[in-house]
Amino acid sequence: MRLLLLGGTEFAGRAVAEAALGRGWEVTVFHRGRHPSPPGVRTLLGDRTALDGLAALDEAPGEWDVVVDTWSAAPRAVRDAARLLRGRAGRYVYVSSCSVYDWAPPAGYAEDAPVVRGARADADVTDYARDKRGGELAAVDAFGADRSVLVRAGLIIGPYENVGRLPWWLNRMARGGPVLAPGPRELPLQYVDVRDLAEWVLGAAGRELSGPYNLMSPQGHTTMVELLEACVRVTGGAAELRWTAPEVILEAGIEPWTQLPVWVPPGTDLHDALHSADVSRAVAAGLRCRPVAETVADTWRWLTDLGGSAPRRPDRTVKGLDPQVEAQVLGTV
Repeated sequence: MRLLLLGGTEFAGRAVAEAALGRGWEVTVFHRGRHPSPPGVRTLLGDRTALDGLAALDEAPGEWDVVVDTWSAAPRAVRDAARLLRGRAGRYVYVSSCSVYDWAPPAGYAEDAPVVRGARADADVTDYARDKRGGELAAVDAFGADRSVLVRAGLIIGPYENVGRLPWWLNRMARGGPVLAPGPRELPLQYVDVRDLAEWVLGAAGRELSGPYNLMSPQGHTTMVELLEACVRVTGGAAELRWTAPEVILEAGIEPWTQLPVWVPPGTDLHDALHSADVSRAVAAGLRCRPVAETVADTWRWLTDLGGSAPRRPDRTVKGLDPQVEAQVLGTV
């Protein structure tokens, strides 16, 4: 198989590149040159937001069986690339987001749930939900519904994470001491390891699937206690989890999802949207999710190799809780 990755040097794109190389695929990576390409790929450099930014892609010889695009800004960049490639590639896989659904979708929502309104394939940057939906529209417009795959991912974690959720928890546990652990302990979580996403994407391309897929683990694949206890174990066990009721956390003005990454209180629209999607279509199409302990251990190994400081995308909010706020809520000051 011949794969063209638009992106491919960070997080999801890099995981897809490595998975494809592991399968013996021929991989071409088109990117801006801000980060090194994965070893073993053919590199094309260009900035798809610039005038003539796709020139290297346009002039490159050859065709591809599948294109994987992880773009999350102006949809017109997806439109331009997809139109350029529609006669040179068999299938277009766009890594989208569950944020494209009309917010907030109810628990158990499937791929036929209503999507956000006002998105356009030719738009400049608007907001994350409409940008991702516009990217979907651009992919389908160029390749048609039968040759495009829309990967509506939820929470993505694992090695190479550049958003800061799991790395923050791991570094917090490594510091040790009392840790504000947001309850309830058995709160069900839904996410996808970036490597499982990558394997599913390649499998979908090989089987010539099409259409939208909610891509995250089945509901309750793990729980808050399983995730945080795994973080404690791999970092040496110096942290003491202090389980705290959601009401106490919210009354302290702590923001779910950002200040306490991954966690959102149960019984809320946010929890239903982020941790309660119906993923039966993706599971039937081959999605397999590794245990949370493996994801945590591998992410910690990658993070320690970097000296504990994970890369962070500048277009994402800073994640994590201020130590002083944590101490005040726990009564340790």
